[in-house]
Amino acid sequence: MKRVRSLMSVALGFLLFSSIAHAEMFPSDGPPGTTVTISGEGFGEFRNTQANRVEFQGASALIQSWEPDFILVKVPLQARSGPVMVINGSAKREAGIFSVTDVRISSLNPSQAEAGSLLTIVGEHFGNTAGSRDPNTMFGVNQVIINGIRAEVRRWRPTKIEVLIPANAKTGDVEVRLASSDPLPDGSCCAPVEYAVSNAVHLTVIPPIAFDPTEGPIGSKVVLSGQGFGESRPEDGRIFFGGKPAIIAQWSDRTIVAHVPLNAQSGFLMLQREGKEREIGTFTVLDSQVSGMNPAQGPIGTLVTIKGKNFGLYSEAGSTAYAFDFLSGGNGVEIGGVPAVIHRWLDEQIDVWVPYSAKSGPVIVKRGGAIPKTDGTCCEQQEIVTLKAGTFTVVQPEIHSYSPKEAGLDEVVTITGKGFGEFLKISEATRLSLNQYAHDWKIYELGQDVSRSEVLVNGVATHIETWTDTEITIRVPRRPSYGFGNPKGFEADLSKGELILKRGSWDMLDSGECCTPKKYISIVAGPFTILQRGLPNKGYWNEKNGERSND
Repeated sequence: MKRVRSLMSVALGFLLFSSIAHAEMFPSDGPPGTTVTISGEGFGEFRNTQANRVEFQGASALIQSWEPDFILVKVPLQARSGPVMVINGSAKREAGIFSVTDVRISSLNPSQAEAGSLLTIVGEHFGNTAGSRDPNTMFGVNQVIINGIRAEVRRWRPTKIEVLIPANAKTGDVEVRLASSDPLPDGSCCAPVEYAVSNAVHLTVIPPIAFDPTEGPIGSKVVLSGQGFGESRPEDGRIFFGGKPAIIAQWSDRTIVAHVPLNAQSGFLMLQREGKEREIGTFTVLDSQVSGMNPAQGPIGTLVTIKGKNFGLYSEAGSTAYAFDFLSGGNGVEIGGVPAVIHRWLDEQIDVWVPYSAKSGPVIVKRGGAIPKTDGTCCEQQEIVTLKAGTFTVVQPEIHSYSPKEAGLDEVVTITGKGFGEFLKISEATRLSLNQYAHDWKIYELGQDVSRSEVLVNGVATHIETWTDTEITIRVPRRPSYGFGNPKGFEADLSKGELILKRGSWDMLDSGECCTPKKYISIVAGPFTILQRGLPNKGYWNEKNGERSND
């Protein structure tokens, strides 16, 4: 009885299955891994993976969904073009003809590219998607391989794929690999992932080239870093800024140093060598601008601050790969036609000292530039681009009065006048020889001129209490009353002398380098007497000595 029922069930299933009115398959072609939809009627209920199968010319497909009127499968890796059979138990029915296509690459764009750049692969039969992002899923993930290195997929379409060239990729073949989704022999999921591989197309991976900075005014030093430039500049080796050739200061296998030419324009930074041109990136040529200057007047040694933008760097005219190499290339500031001493040069601020020989007049910011010879060396033309920052008036300090004219130790003296400027607080080694001589145990005579803003009382610099442009207060020093000496002799008493105000500064050398020895202007206030007031009481010391002698 059971056997009869079983036979009746099979017969019924066969009758139902064989009663398919029609079946449609979409798509009708594609590479392995393509998801195929079979729709119709009478497919029957799904029982198990052995009884319910879909075969592509004998190769079983992985069934993802089975309904009486709808079946979803993956084209297996071993599929061949021909009829697709739907099998339910012992019943078999053709669902249509499927053409298995080969994945094919027709072109790469570009065919030469840097690691890290975007590569577009054009071809056919890539499939609609790269699949899951997880490479460990049971269905696998479609891949693009560049010389054995897997590339990161950015976009995947049936005829176009966009990937990022891996940082460690090297010149070699590009292949598109479509992951299989085949069942195990019993029809269950899933067999180890294999791949249908496209034709191989050659890609030349060129070494990346970095450059810094990406913007700046004329004369800016731009350093290109990479590899394979060559140990020396080839005959046609050039760097172009917006189509204008640059002066090449250094060319080695990994480094090229160039300077933005006088006639440079914003645009592509181009490397030319051995008959080939390569766009490295975009460089923006900036114009220097001044927004303000302070102060507008003062004595020599005044620190003048110029505000603005796009001043670039000061000393960058050399051939090293460093931003600062002690060659200004014509960069500088003039005050009344006299070169000022550069204290600090930033892209948005320049600080300069008013030189000793300064004259009242315009403050001019200078930026040097040049146009190379046809062979890329310096220079066919050299010019200085100037920018007016303002007008500076050099003031001669004047002392109108000082009081008192005699005072004891540590007492306060007030000096009034004008043009004193600001007290300079910046530390500097005014006399380097002091340090050098001391280490060599050589005799060195101390003297005046140890600071750029100082007041001398009877030949000795004193402590400054306050300093403004019109008033200075000081404390009477102790040393003149105690005496001081050197290997040449000893001065026991300098309580009488003169009160003197001093301001110091330098000049730039004729070569454009810094600097001449510091020079000073001296303004004599008048005679000054240090009174024997504030000294220790001699009786105090005698008394203490007497007590000690009685012990």
